[in-house]
Amino acid sequence: MTERRAGGDARIGFDASWYYATARGVADHPALAQSVDVDVCVVGAGYTGLSAAIELGERGYRVVVLEAHRVGSGASGRNGGVLGTGQRKDQDELERWLGEDAARQMWQIAVDANNLVRDRVQRFAIDCDLKDGELTVAHKARHEASLWRYVEHLQTNYGDNTKRVVSRDEVRDMLGVESYFGGYVDSHAGHIHPLNLALGLARAATELGATIYEASPALGYRSTPDGVTVRTEAGEVRAKYLVIACNGYLGRFERGMERYQMPINNFVLATEPLGEARARGINRDDLAVVDTRFVVNYFHNSPDHRLIFGGGENYSSRFPKDMKAFVRRHMLEVYPQLEDVAIEYAWGGTLAITMRRMPHFGRRNEQVYWAQGYSGHGIAMANMGGKLVAEAIAGQAERFDLFANLKHLPFPGGRLLRWPALVAGMLYYSMLDRF
Repeated sequence: MTERRAGGDARIGFDASWYYATARGVADHPALAQSVDVDVCVVGAGYTGLSAAIELGERGYRVVVLEAHRVGSGASGRNGGVLGTGQRKDQDELERWLGEDAARQMWQIAVDANNLVRDRVQRFAIDCDLKDGELTVAHKARHEASLWRYVEHLQTNYGDNTKRVVSRDEVRDMLGVESYFGGYVDSHAGHIHPLNLALGLARAATELGATIYEASPALGYRSTPDGVTVRTEAGEVRAKYLVIACNGYLGRFERGMERYQMPINNFVLATEPLGEARARGINRDDLAVVDTRFVVNYFHNSPDHRLIFGGGENYSSRFPKDMKAFVRRHMLEVYPQLEDVAIEYAWGGTLAITMRRMPHFGRRNEQVYWAQGYSGHGIAMANMGGKLVAEAIAGQAERFDLFANLKHLPFPGGRLLRWPALVAGMLYYSMLDRF
């Protein structure tokens, strides 16, 4: 997988994260140094690729996973740790776009995706600090009513009883700040240690027969009469099927996919331990918190009472030189009372968005399959993405095709012009967050 920009390099920021410092079950996997023949070659050892390997292994397929760096070194191992529910687009938006029947199918797949993660955590005994509860909170007073209406819509039309509305007074008591307004609590969402989830999935995949090769970037592939051949620096994989599971780290590996996704960089920090009393003072119920900004703030407490805070993003080829200061500024806008708190870790990662903010799935010639573009909603849906790809390879493509048939739009301007257009649009919406 050729990396085309510094922000897309899976090595930058990975080792600096609090997740890496508290990783459990890290296993070394060799680099590929020979030619191997398998049923399926998966490129990318993040949630999508590892999930596909698990599902295919359970079905008896011989699977090789190629990873350019380390297991979980991309977005799967350093994201904000929010295990959400629903799709990236709200259900009322999906109803207007796709119609009620398709929107209901999307809702059920999202519910199944959340349950899939929970089931795997339990089934494979993955020690990843899974904690229930997410608070979605309005950063402007006028956003309160729309959040409350959405809860009512889900209760009335989808029978969803996992959410309850909260007032701005309760939010103040929950978070200890005046900067937010009302919202809702989702009891079936929550937060998680994302790298430990990825490491647990990798262990499960290998136990089911998959072979993982690290430090083995896929440089390209070609179709053959029997399938595909994927080339690395020191070897190759000959397979009947190829699964491309690179997301924001796709680079130029597959040009047809690239035009439908855009990599962007997000940044996260971890404070010094605050102590239990102070940690509860800023997050009484130990929930994942997500606000309504276009450039979203998302945060939760860690088991050792740190604040894990994600805020800010950029669209350049580089990460900020001082990531601690970059994210700290966003943290203090929410929690000015943490001015005296030291920032012990800060890191960045690259995710992929699509124009429609829904996952982009597809296939080519019944040999090459892909899932990408989770648009910041990837813990549950990337796990589900890998499962749906495996189902399609095994001949059960109905759920996969629901996503593959979505009418996605390529980013305008091609390779040269799409970046300036994205930056202008993102800066416009981030400005609206402030005014």
